[in-house]
Amino acid sequence: MNNHPVLNRLDTESVGKSFVRYLIPSIVGMMLMAVNIVIDGIMVGNRLGSVALAGVGIAVPVYTIFVATSLWIGIGAATKYSIEMGAKRTEEARIVFSNAITSIFIVTLIIAIVAYINQIKLAYALGANSDTYVYVADYMSIMLIFGFIFTIENVFSVMVRNDGGPNLSMVALVITSLVNIALNYIFLFKLDYGVKGAAAATVIGAAIGIVILSMHFFKKESNLRFVRFKFDYKLLATLLVIGFPSFLSEVGFSVFTISHNVTFKYLAGTDGVSAFAVLNYVHSVMLLLFLGMGGAIQPLISYYYGAKDNHKMTVTLRLAIWTSLGAGILFFFIGLNASGPMVDLFGNFPSEVRAIAIPGIKLFFIAYLFMGINFVMMTYYQSIGQIRMAIWITSAREIILLLIILAILPRIFGLNGVWLAIPLSEFIVLITIIYYQKARD
Repeated sequence: MNNHPVLNRLDTESVGKSFVRYLIPSIVGMMLMAVNIVIDGIMVGNRLGSVALAGVGIAVPVYTIFVATSLWIGIGAATKYSIEMGAKRTEEARIVFSNAITSIFIVTLIIAIVAYINQIKLAYALGANSDTYVYVADYMSIMLIFGFIFTIENVFSVMVRNDGGPNLSMVALVITSLVNIALNYIFLFKLDYGVKGAAAATVIGAAIGIVILSMHFFKKESNLRFVRFKFDYKLLATLLVIGFPSFLSEVGFSVFTISHNVTFKYLAGTDGVSAFAVLNYVHSVMLLLFLGMGGAIQPLISYYYGAKDNHKMTVTLRLAIWTSLGAGILFFFIGLNASGPMVDLFGNFPSEVRAIAIPGIKLFFIAYLFMGINFVMMTYYQSIGQIRMAIWITSAREIILLLIILAILPRIFGLNGVWLAIPLSEFIVLITIIYYQKARD
C-alpha cells in the first residue's frame, strides 16, 4: 500500500465538475438505499400485514440511533480529515481516521449492550402496544446484536467519500441495497422468517458493504491509512463537536418517528400508526436524497475551507441550494399527485388506514419545499466550523420546534395538525437561516 500523500483532484478541477462528480454518485447511492427501504416496507406490508409494518416502523429508531452515533463521530472525522488534507497535513489526517474507527467501535458496543439489557422497556417507550410488541421485539433484537456492523459501514462510507472515492461509496451502497432486497424476498417469502428475516437481510447487506469499501485502502490513489496513534481525548472531543449536528439530525429523525407514533396511537390507534408507517417509509426516501446532496458537498466545502479557497466554497454552496430547491419542488408535486399509489404500494390496507395516509402525505410533502435548503445550509455551517448554527438547524427542525408544534397543532386541527407539524417546523427554520445569513452579510 502507498504511504505517501496523493495529489487531490480538487486542487485542479473546476467547482462545477467536482460538484457533479460527487453529487451523482451520492444521489445514485442514496436513491438505491431509498429504494431498498421502500421495498423493505412493501415486502413486510404485503407479506405480514399492516400491524407488522407498524411494528417495524416503531423499531426503526433503534437502527437510527446506531446510524446517528456513527455519523456523530464519522462526519466529525470526515470533516476534520478533509480540512487537514486541504491544508496538506496528510499524517494528521490519518491519525484522525484511526482515532475515529477505534472510538466508534467501542461506543457502539456499549450502546448495544445497554439497550439489549433493557429492550422490553425500550420497545414500549418507542410506542409499542399489545398488537405490535412481538414485531418490535423481533426486529429490535437483531438490530441490537449486530448494530456495530451498521456503524462501521457508515464510517467507512463517509471516510472513503472524503478521500476521493465517491464512486466506490456509491457502488457499496448499490450492492448493499441489492443484497438486502434479494435476501428480504428469500427470508420473507421463501423461508418465512418474519420480521427477523427482514432485519437479518439488512445486517448481511451492511456487512457486504464493509467488504466492498475496504477495497479503497488498497488503491494507489488512496490517502486513507490506519496508523499507530495514542488515543487523543482532545481530538475525540473535537470530532464530537464537529459531528454533533449530524448526530442530532439522526436523533431528530428518531424523535420525529417516536413522537408521531405516540401521537397517532393516541389520536387514531393502530390504524394511525400504520398510516404513519407508510409515510415514514416514503419520507425516508426523500430524506436520503437530501442527505445525498449534503453528503456530496461536505467533502468539497471542508477541503476548500482547509485550503482557504472562499470562492470555490461560495460557488459550491450556490449550486447545492439551487439543486435542493429544484428537488424539493419536484417532491412536492409528486406528493400532490401520487399519494394514493404510494399507499397502495405497501399493501392492501383497510379503508381506515388509507383515509388517514393519503391526505396526510399531501400535507406532509409541503415540508420538502424547505427541507432541502435546510439540509444544505446545515452541512455548509458544519463543514466550515460554525457548529452553533448547524446545531440550531438540526435541533430545531425535528426536536425543539417539532415538539412544540406537535403539542399545539393537533389540538386545533386534529390529525391534519400532526401531518403539518414538520412542514411548519421546516419553514420556521428556513426563515431563521435567511435572517442569520443577512446578519452575517
